[in-house]
Amino acid sequence: MVSFAAISHLAIQNFQTQMSLYSKRGVSAQKEEVHAATKHLDQGLYPNAFCKIYADVLCGDKDWVNVMHADGAGTKSILAYLYWKETGDVSVWKGIAQDAIVMNLDDLLCVGIYDQILFSSTIDRNKKLIPAEVLEAVINGTQEFFDTMKSFGVHINFMGGETADVGDVVRTIAVNGTMTARWPKSKLVTNEKIQPGDVIVGLAGFGQANYESAYNSGLASNGLTSARHDVLHKSYGQQYPETFEPTLDDSVVYIGPHKLTDFVEDNGAEHQVGRLLLSPTRTFAPVMKQLLENHFDAIHGLIHCSGGGQTKCMKYVPANVRIIKDNLFGPPVIFELIQKASGADDREMYQVFNMGTRLEIYTNEKDADKIISVSKSFAVDARVIGRVEESVKRELVVKVGVSDLVF
Repeated sequence: MVSFAAISHLAIQNFQTQMSLYSKRGVSAQKEEVHAATKHLDQGLYPNAFCKIYADVLCGDKDWVNVMHADGAGTKSILAYLYWKETGDVSVWKGIAQDAIVMNLDDLLCVGIYDQILFSSTIDRNKKLIPAEVLEAVINGTQEFFDTMKSFGVHINFMGGETADVGDVVRTIAVNGTMTARWPKSKLVTNEKIQPGDVIVGLAGFGQANYESAYNSGLASNGLTSARHDVLHKSYGQQYPETFEPTLDDSVVYIGPHKLTDFVEDNGAEHQVGRLLLSPTRTFAPVMKQLLENHFDAIHGLIHCSGGGQTKCMKYVPANVRIIKDNLFGPPVIFELIQKASGADDREMYQVFNMGTRLEIYTNEKDADKIISVSKSFAVDARVIGRVEESVKRELVVKVGVSDLVF
């Protein structure tokens, strides 16, 4: 019989091993150093809001606010580079354009902004490795995504941006962007209304929404450094040394079992590993436009489970609540693939990845069904994943199987 102490010791060892891998790869699961560096900055008008919100300096209207947000595709562009080099399929870069947009757009959705948005892109490339056809695919992919969103009533204006050849700085390519909006205060979601008694409606990041052209794995654009190295085969490091920092210890570089063109089975369907890793980050903009226009008062708070995975909410909910997530979607196949390849425990997986549930809507119990119905009308699965309880301190409990993970 294995004692609880032995199990706890093993869990600690697994956690320390995983943290060592993160450190050796030069990344941070929770971005502790970034948060420490920015902790003294002005938090804006609403400290619990998902994006920093400022008074309307553009027009000086006290009833309006300004928001500017920057994000990008992160190291997912390296996966696109590998896939393109291996298969010759340049269209995969359009997905990277979508990643850079959605990681901005869906954060803005979480403060209630869904229309009349300005977007400026920043593309840094190593010209020796990234030719014009890749740039064209990224830029055209950006416009194509905006055209799709326009057809659902979400207007994003492409303001151009900066495309720089900086081979001395960037090994392959970095695709980022900035979004700006002016919005009425009366239509903001600031998370201040989240309260004990609320339920949490979770929107799935996987499947195929009616505004998507293919199955979406749900991975989005977080945790890709670890996913890439833990899942993909050693040969990629040998063949493409430009895809990783050359000073990394060889023991943490591409240590997985898979090739990008391998297939895995999931409930009778076959999915290519490369396509699972590169599924464009799903936007919830069409769903949220309808909810924010027609059910605004039912929405008490919004959380985008991006960096920090299922623990992201801990930064934005009030201090006197306990968040219970005991009915999350079962993790789709991509997360099973990553966990098996990496050996990460459940605690680590739920701290790093969204695990299939990527948007949280905090609402009254009586309003949950209509929110779920709207989401499902777009073929985006949704359900009540948890609830909010009163607590003397901010706390999160995530149920995985028969275990409770407490954060």
